[in-house]
Amino acid sequence: MSDQNTTELAQHITDMVATMMAEIRPRLLEAALTGLRSETENVRHEDNFLTEYDLWMHGRYRELLSEYLPSFIYASEEADPQVVGSDPEPDLCVLVDPLDTSELAVRSLHGYTHIMVYSRSLKRPIIAVVGDIFHHVQLYVAMRELDGADRAFMVTASGDRHTLDRPSNARLSQALVTNYLMRPDERFRPLAKQQRFFDALSASSEDGKRRGRIGVDFGSISLCHVAAGFTDATVEFAKGFAVWDLSPGHYILHAAGGVTIDLDGNPIPLDCGLNSTPEINTTMGTRRRFIAAGNRALADEIREAIQP
Repeated sequence: MSDQNTTELAQHITDMVATMMAEIRPRLLEAALTGLRSETENVRHEDNFLTEYDLWMHGRYRELLSEYLPSFIYASEEADPQVVGSDPEPDLCVLVDPLDTSELAVRSLHGYTHIMVYSRSLKRPIIAVVGDIFHHVQLYVAMRELDGADRAFMVTASGDRHTLDRPSNARLSQALVTNYLMRPDERFRPLAKQQRFFDALSASSEDGKRRGRIGVDFGSISLCHVAAGFTDATVEFAKGFAVWDLSPGHYILHAAGGVTIDLDGNPIPLDCGLNSTPEINTTMGTRRRFIAAGNRALADEIREAIQP
């Protein structure tokens, strides 16, 4: 795909995500007000909350993408990867999590949607869009631009666009660090045991004030918040994130100038393993533990403070 076509595709997908959110938002609000949440059996991920809204968005994304892309691999959380179009080996793999935090979205509290376009020939993402359904900052976008550089920006509900290139330079004692801590046994309990991490986060600054904070965040949006400088870091050291939760936000944070490392301190590569059918199937079943931060020094501080 040419750089010019990449720019056009990025705009198309950004507009598509905005349209999808406008279509689903009133339906989710109705679910919240009526208590009719349309939960259905999740045969692929039995411990995850699944609704008819997730499945509708899964089908709607495939439909809208097919209108613009002649062939692509559709890798959605809600189904096995499939080739769409006549080319049996298309270059582009489109990774989608149609509706993230479904159990909160049907309560109109939080709801997100992730899409990433990955070039198999380049072995890296070229576009990612993370949509925030209920908040004023609605779109976080990264793309490979005409000069070959990766750049990130966000778009508000009023249409204002802001470049993302100044993530946090905070140190741990000054940081707001987030974690997806909602599941009591799988995530909150392991977090609660991290005494050395909490001691470092609670340390006094030079003026004697304790500024470190722990917060809750979700999926790819947590890395987007780091990219925007709204938070300083996010960490996942328990269950790990699936590729559709990590990779879109990882690319956006990378384009904004932040860092994402594994728990051994190695940078997580942009090549997330979507290069062949067997590799895609393996990747879709793999989870990664990571630390994402606005700067490398903070990521290293967190890694050193986390107890195995």
